[in-house]
Amino acid sequence: MAFDQPSLKGRALRLLSGREHSRAELERKLQRFEEEPGTLALALDDLQAKGFISEQRVVESVVNRRAAKLGAARIKQELQAKGLDPQAVSDAVAELRSTELVRARAVWQKKFDHLAADAAERAKQMRFLASRGFGGDTIHRVVSGSDDD
Repeated sequence: MAFDQPSLKGRALRLLSGREHSRAELERKLQRFEEEPGTLALALDDLQAKGFISEQRVVESVVNRRAAKLGAARIKQELQAKGLDPQAVSDAVAELRSTELVRARAVWQKKFDHLAADAAERAKQMRFLASRGFGGDTIHRVVSGSDDD
């Protein structure tokens, strides 16, 4: 092994130093650097055993970074794309749904800060919130100005 090329474990640690990664993400990113079959799995097993790879930390990281700007549906899609445990994803999404209306109002208020004057403006506001991953009922309540929490 040449010293100018970092090992698989070194590459994984470099990726993990930037942000939390799931095991599936690391496998996908490091697959092309694996010279012998099985060495990547061994390196990732070692890192996981030492606590460097944690799916729970990945979930918490994504939720903390994205919850202020995105709805539960969009965060769920992002968590699923990272190859995380379906139960951990559904638990995180259930927790997010309890605060969805408050978060949607904050996102809407930052962008628009006024109720729509006509149907075109209302549709624009609804599309904006939908693109951020908020649910239909939540969008309707925010754009119509309903205060019934």
